[in-house]
Amino acid sequence: MHILLVEDDPLLGEGICIALRRGAFAVDWVQDGASGLMAMRDGEFDLVVLDLGLPRMDGIEVIRQVRAAGNPVPILVLSARERPSDRTLGLDVGADDYLGKPFDTAELLARVRALIRRSSGRATPSLEAGPLRLDPATLTATWKGRSLDLTRREFALLRVLMEQRGRPMARDTIQRHLYGWNEDVASNAVDVHVHQLRRKLEPAAIRTVRGIGYALGDVAGDTA
Repeated sequence: MHILLVEDDPLLGEGICIALRRGAFAVDWVQDGASGLMAMRDGEFDLVVLDLGLPRMDGIEVIRQVRAAGNPVPILVLSARERPSDRTLGLDVGADDYLGKPFDTAELLARVRALIRRSSGRATPSLEAGPLRLDPATLTATWKGRSLDLTRREFALLRVLMEQRGRPMARDTIQRHLYGWNEDVASNAVDVHVHQLRRKLEPAAIRTVRGIGYALGDVAGDTA
C-alpha cells in the first residue's frame, strides 16, 4: 500500500515515515501543500496523511482542490488545530478522518489501516483467502494454519495481491505499492519477492499472468 505524507515538520515527518514503513507501507513525503497537491495529481496513492498548517498551500485548500478534481483518495488529517470548528471544516471539505497533534503512532497506524479497509470495502480487519490469512495490525500471516516468516516487502506484496482477490496486477503497479519514489529498486525486485513467497507458500499460490504480471492463485479460492 502506497501512502503520501504531506507534513512540513522535519522531525515529525521522519518519525511518521519510519512508523509507516515499519507497518509495511510504502511512503512518499513532501513538505508543502502545493507539492502535495501535485503529487496527488501525478501519482496513485492508497491514502494521504495531510497536515493542515502547510507552507505554499493550506491543507484545507489542498483537500478542496483534490475533491473538486474528483479524486476519492482517503485523506487522514493531522493537525494541532484542536477546535471543534477546525475538525468540522476539515471533514466537511472532504477529509475522511482527523487526528490531533500530538498523537500516538499506534493510533495513527490503526486509523490508516481502518481507512484503507473502508476504502477497499472490507468489513473485517484481517485478510483471508482460502488457507491464507493476513493480519495487517500485527504484520502476521498464516498458511494452512502455519505461521509464515515474511519480510516487510513480502508481507506488503501478499497484502496487495489479496486485496485484489486474484485480479492480475502489472509488475510496475505492484512495485508502486512496495517502494517509494526515492528508493533504489532492482529491475527484477518484484519477481524476486514473488519467488520467495512461492517458496514459503507453494508455487501455485501466486499465479503468473503472461504479459501482465501476477495474481493470487487458485489455491486461495480465486478463479480469476
